[in-house]
Amino acid sequence: MSWLSKVRNGIPFLPKRQVADTLWHKCGKCQAMVFTKEWEDNLFVCPRCDHHDRIGPKARFTMLFDDERYRVLPAPEVREDPLKFKDTKRYPDRLKAARAATSERDALITARGVIGGHEAIVGVQDFAFMGGSMGIAVGAAIVAGIKAAIDANLPYVLFTAAGGARMQEGILSLMQMPRTTVALAQLREAGLPYIVVLTDPTTGGVTASYAMLGDVQMAEPGALIGFAGQRVIEQTIREKLPEGFQRAEYLLAHGMIDMVVPRAELTSRLATLLAYLTPEEAAA
Repeated sequence: MSWLSKVRNGIPFLPKRQVADTLWHKCGKCQAMVFTKEWEDNLFVCPRCDHHDRIGPKARFTMLFDDERYRVLPAPEVREDPLKFKDTKRYPDRLKAARAATSERDALITARGVIGGHEAIVGVQDFAFMGGSMGIAVGAAIVAGIKAAIDANLPYVLFTAAGGARMQEGILSLMQMPRTTVALAQLREAGLPYIVVLTDPTTGGVTASYAMLGDVQMAEPGALIGFAGQRVIEQTIREKLPEGFQRAEYLLAHGMIDMVVPRAELTSRLATLLAYLTPEEAAA
């Protein structure tokens, strides 16, 4: 009998849902076994090594908005499987599996709520949905979120987490790069702030477009941020890259982002930025 089974069996009144698989969480970085409750109470951050685990939109919205209150904005309807793509699986089958696993329509969810007394439109990419990949639906959701921000005269905050463009949509996924860039230009013309929070991982075409266009660039500790993978870069330039290359702290030290903020301080830091960047709202 393993030590984990002994611990589990030694708790006589353990609720049925808390079996061995749910009672403990294994840190992806230091491999420490942490009580799931302790891990969740610590905002899904390992209390041993401070590793920030990936979280989805619902968890993000709950910890971000005042009184855990927010309204999810409807996702735009888009054409699915425009290329009739098939690899080892049909693209519609992959979408169906991702929706069943995440209970979400696609990889980006937008909500409206209040952060530290300041109302904002917030988009969150979900890496659990096909690697947070950028496709037509993600591009449409970002554009719709920006339009909602302009119509309501509110700032737009975006949490990025993606492996890049969605290959099943080919060139149509890459077209979301200029599409979202144009929408962000309209947001800027309206005089509204755009804040980006880079989370682990943010890579590929997402990094090459809307992820790096914020008025303020924030990141969570240890987040992987880059365009091409480290191995690809090393093979191309035939040199060994520095330790921690493409991590948030390295990018901060080299001036690519503005700040690295622990998850526990993120809400208060965003509230401060929103107060500073929306002085008219503060005066009102």
